[in-house]
Amino acid sequence: MAHFIPVILAGGKGERFWPVSRLKRPKQFLCLDGGDRSLLQATADRLLPLASWDSLFVITAAHLAAGVREQLPEIPKANILVEPQGRDTAPAVAWATLEVAKRYGDDAICGFFPADHYITDQVRYCDTLRAAAQLAVSEGAIATLGITPTFPSTGYGYIEQGASAGSFTAGSVSDLPAYKVSRFTEKPDKATAEKFLSSGQYSWNSGMFIFPAAVMIAELKAHAPEMTQALLTKGVDAYAELEKLSIDYAVMEKTDRAYVVPADFGWDDLGDWNAIERLLKGDAENVNMCQHVCLETTGSILYSADPDEVIVTIGLEDVVVVRDGNATLIVKKDRTQEIKQAVKSLGAEEKFHHFL
Repeated sequence: MAHFIPVILAGGKGERFWPVSRLKRPKQFLCLDGGDRSLLQATADRLLPLASWDSLFVITAAHLAAGVREQLPEIPKANILVEPQGRDTAPAVAWATLEVAKRYGDDAICGFFPADHYITDQVRYCDTLRAAAQLAVSEGAIATLGITPTFPSTGYGYIEQGASAGSFTAGSVSDLPAYKVSRFTEKPDKATAEKFLSSGQYSWNSGMFIFPAAVMIAELKAHAPEMTQALLTKGVDAYAELEKLSIDYAVMEKTDRAYVVPADFGWDDLGDWNAIERLLKGDAENVNMCQHVCLETTGSILYSADPDEVIVTIGLEDVVVVRDGNATLIVKKDRTQEIKQAVKSLGAEEKFHHFL
């Protein structure tokens, strides 16, 4: 098989983990599972069975580049692609794919992986990627990893399975089914999510893709020609003239090369503070990532960045309390998706910019 080249997408803001996640210290730089490796470092670690440090790429924002180099000193400087402006995932995927093709040839197999996901079964994860790479090569596919849903989530986009594309085997993963993508859907309401789950025909959209470089370049030229031509002509210098565009909208919702591989390797996208409960919840009444003294507080998540601080709560139920330096967040667990809106409100007033 041709070179497998993983690319880590590390330009996100992680705003729903504010105040711990901030502009210069976003979620991917944090250790959120109680371990000593950040999410970015853990993402790189789990890809090393498939590629060496020399063939691992990271694409990130200009203000985060130094942090990426500090966290991943093993990656060659030339493999850290620095976007001068954030333009969403389509330019990031396009530029990185063009760079990989330039260095390794059009037949290189690219894999794109968000920097801030959590995976529990590392062996099954790598074998699933190997199986998806087989699909990508045999079908000329853009293979997206779908996550087999375990509950009717309204926080994820979904992928509907179409016609069968056979099955693939690699290591611990045998007869992994693959399907043509019938359609991508936006985040559904609760009733729609329940229908998706009961049908057995939908996967969560993980945002992870594997494809031959030549296939993605051809689809980019077909469906996003202006952006692709600008990058071909000017490279990273084209960013100033590019529109913000997601790879789902630019290519995946339009291409006939999209396939989905429903997978199960213990995945969580760590979308907001509720994910900490999924990771760390034991038999205790609350998830305590701090010194916490409480009277009749239940079902809550408590975090402090300072181990010398104490949080005292009385009579709270299903809330998140986060202390970090000069900022405190208190929010009901069922409204954590709105943290992003609150951060935008801070950004709207100059006097609050130092809290971002």
